[in-house]
Amino acid sequence: MTQLGATVTPEGIRFAVWSSSARRLWVSIFDGNGARELDRLELKPEGEDVHALFVSGLADGTRYGFRADGDYAPERGLWFDPDKLLTDPYAVEIDRPYQFHWRLAAKRNEGADTAPSMPKAIARPLPKPLAVKPLLFQPGGLIYELNVGSFTKLHPDIPEAQRGTIAALAHPAVIEHLKRLGVSAVELMPITASIDERHLPPLGLSNAWGYNPVTFMALDPRLAPGGLKELRDTVAALREARIGTILDLVFNHTGESDRLGPTLSLRGLDAQAYYRHLPEGRLANDTGTGNTVACDHPVVREMVLDTLRHFVRLASVDGFRFDLAPVLGRVDGVFDPDAPLLQAIAGDPVLADRVLIAEPWDIGPNGYQLGNFWQPYLEWNDRYRDDVRRFWRGDAGMVGALATRLAGSSDVFGTAGQPVSRSVNFVAAHDGMTLADLVTYERKHNTANGEQNRDGHNDNLSWNNGVEGETDDAEIAKARFGDQCALLATLFASRGTIMLTAGDEFGRTQQGNNNAYAQDNAITWLDWAGRDEALERYTSALSAMRRAFPALSDTHFLTGKPSNASAIPDVEWLTETGAPLGEADWNDPGRHRLVMMLGHSGDGRLAVMVNGDRRQCLFTLPAREGFEWRPATATQAVDLARPLPGRSVTFMIERRAMQTRAGKAS
Repeated sequence: MTQLGATVTPEGIRFAVWSSSARRLWVSIFDGNGARELDRLELKPEGEDVHALFVSGLADGTRYGFRADGDYAPERGLWFDPDKLLTDPYAVEIDRPYQFHWRLAAKRNEGADTAPSMPKAIARPLPKPLAVKPLLFQPGGLIYELNVGSFTKLHPDIPEAQRGTIAALAHPAVIEHLKRLGVSAVELMPITASIDERHLPPLGLSNAWGYNPVTFMALDPRLAPGGLKELRDTVAALREARIGTILDLVFNHTGESDRLGPTLSLRGLDAQAYYRHLPEGRLANDTGTGNTVACDHPVVREMVLDTLRHFVRLASVDGFRFDLAPVLGRVDGVFDPDAPLLQAIAGDPVLADRVLIAEPWDIGPNGYQLGNFWQPYLEWNDRYRDDVRRFWRGDAGMVGALATRLAGSSDVFGTAGQPVSRSVNFVAAHDGMTLADLVTYERKHNTANGEQNRDGHNDNLSWNNGVEGETDDAEIAKARFGDQCALLATLFASRGTIMLTAGDEFGRTQQGNNNAYAQDNAITWLDWAGRDEALERYTSALSAMRRAFPALSDTHFLTGKPSNASAIPDVEWLTETGAPLGEADWNDPGRHRLVMMLGHSGDGRLAVMVNGDRRQCLFTLPAREGFEWRPATATQAVDLARPLPGRSVTFMIERRAMQTRAGKAS
């Protein structure tokens, strides 16, 4: 298909847009402030449902939008209205953020021209593509999920004008923090331009997460006031520090919402093609947001691929995380792991070597697809999240499930003889309780969202040690600190890729709010001044240990057999006495302790001792002549002659015993 969007040349600009059902299409040209419409020029059909026009004399920086006319019949998926200014689906820049206004959702002939309420696309010549660089991130590494806006909003070392932007991520203070944590790649929550849901402005709230896009390429001006160059420079600065960049992209729905939503772009151009409809004509809603992008349509498929190539070629990003990814694999509404779009992404020459991460669920029919995406897609593993939470909450009979999650979740990802885990392990993410809130609040506290605490999940598998939310009691604070350490240690001891959400390393709280998408305020802004530095040091030590012992980050499934010529099994599962866990132990609902003994390079072993009981316990590790057990992290002064504390994870490394000059073990 011909190139779509605005193509800037020395002679002028070519505008092109696709629509299979519009009768007439125009491009509106605006003045340099985007306030006054200077011209409205009709596009001409060029075949394959492309409508285009070359306008001589226009230059870089021209502000524009499209308009379309045709039938207006929402019950049939037709929303044509020439009074609605429409953002170019291929826009690479817009002049201001989207703001919801009632006229954007007005019916045809019931509202005024929407141009005053719409950002204008800015025609830009794209920079020269960057040379393809090798991936910095590899499976088994540490992904650091962050919300660009909230991450540096309160950071004292960032210049105030730069706080909350993509550029702030390149600041030396931020890069030093990421390096100290051993981050392999940052995963940026959506940075493309989004719009508030229509119920938020009357509540005085705004969408802080960005999971409500309008188009797919244009960056949000609030996050990237420097446009694509800002992203490009920041990715380069992170790469210089050996940190990759993964973009969280939303292709499953847009901010045009349900039948009562605003007409902003795709809906006004060809809603029947761009969105999936049910047989009776209603918008399908596999996303819970009111609409579902028709990712099985060839034009939509090419638009998604063009977007991904855009960010790889022009910003050198390492890869992508796909929100509600089953939508990308739905063909005629049914998920298919061999869907054309999923296959096209994995097989595209520009994209094939990039990191691809699926959030493997949506709310549509058969929307839970964990484990059903093929290689090379990694998958967010909510089974890991829930089983680890249940174990540390103290649920009965969880020791076997914990072992399975520590070992890479072969029950989910080891089907069809797959040798490696595709799991992205996480205990907490942007959606849900923070790590600190998990051990502080037994129930959600979402009243600030304006929905009478009805929104957000009710079953958080969380707990509190004492009075909910209380922080003054020293013993309660100590217990909560210990529980956070145990959860973090479990995460860093797990095979497969791991993910930590920004701020969880130093005890961020959202005051029990488990659906803080609408809180662009102190609820989600990271409190750098008040961070728990002891927890932060412990997290850094865990990360250093994980990097030092490749057996932890290896993605191959464990077999219990020797993995090299040393005859040491790659894993042994032991009781606290050092004996192998037997069938009765695995099935004991009261068991909350185990040892994962991993084979380690140099003929040594790494012991991960888990005491999920509240009582302290003496652990015994099997001894070998010529070897001795030592603490694996500098933060744990361990003496195996003494009981290990309750609700803790302890790491020991087996090393060859030091020899004295007389040749005796010291």
